[in-house]
Amino acid sequence: MTETTPSPNTGFTRIRVDAFEDVPEQPGARKPDPILVVESLTRRFGGLMAVDVDHLEFQRGAITGLIGPNGAGKTTLFNLLTGFDKPNTGTWSFNGRPMRGLSAHKVAQAGMVRTFQLTKALSRLTVMDNMKLGATGQTGERFFPSLVRSRWRGQEKAIEERAEALLERFNLHHMRDEFAGALSGGQRKLLEMARALMVEPELVMLDEPMAGVNPALAQTIIGHVRDLAADGLSVVFVEHDMDVVRTVSDWVVVMAEGRVIAEGRHASIVTNPEVIDAYLGRHHGTPLDPAEQERQLAEAQAEIEAELEAEERAREQEGA
Repeated sequence: MTETTPSPNTGFTRIRVDAFEDVPEQPGARKPDPILVVESLTRRFGGLMAVDVDHLEFQRGAITGLIGPNGAGKTTLFNLLTGFDKPNTGTWSFNGRPMRGLSAHKVAQAGMVRTFQLTKALSRLTVMDNMKLGATGQTGERFFPSLVRSRWRGQEKAIEERAEALLERFNLHHMRDEFAGALSGGQRKLLEMARALMVEPELVMLDEPMAGVNPALAQTIIGHVRDLAADGLSVVFVEHDMDVVRTVSDWVVVMAEGRVIAEGRHASIVTNPEVIDAYLGRHHGTPLDPAEQERQLAEAQAEIEAELEAEERAREQEGA
């Protein structure tokens, strides 16, 4: 069940999901109807633990913001869940179906699609051809059926009509016959979102959809994100702009150093000490006592003197 209320800052309608009313605002919180469930998921790169998630659930029909400082493991988590990387340990399920071991295209066919921070539009294909490639289950993609045009002509027409409608929705119809490489960065973001919808997914995962986009187009993308949820899709998106997170998200998950350190509504997240420490560092707001001030001042002075001595030695060596 959802309730819609206008946002005073953007003019858009924000979707509020009543399902979170009784959900505790803590890491690993259980949701009433999760579409995606993660268990004991880890990913190491050498000695670095990039992802270490004990338990995480994403609510069906909600917009979930995934935030955290750079290097928190957000994109790595996306890569693992969508089949673009392999975990060291752990499992996850989508609609109750185990997903570990599935390749990326199988994950997409199951109804879970993602976009990328650096867009993956095929620049030497037209916008329309990019869209058509997103459709799944195409009879004409199989060798022997492709030889009989009558077997796939009707499906091809239906796919093109769906692509036309999505291009209209994302204001890209006038670029349908242009090469994708001719699009601006923001238009490529829109194309990638539109192409993802060609899969007819249930869950859309957006990796920094507003990154590098001008403010006007960013507002347009925000509207599209909200429309996805209004259409009944579940959305998870990575974002650094907290105003966007506040405006769009029904629920927020915070990662730091690969772990989920907080979950909840935006209002509780921004006052959470763990979140503040993750972004700003521990003791950032703690007054220093005189002894600590002297110690830090002495360390800084020693560093300056060491740099000056190094520069002096370098000059002497050049003179010699």
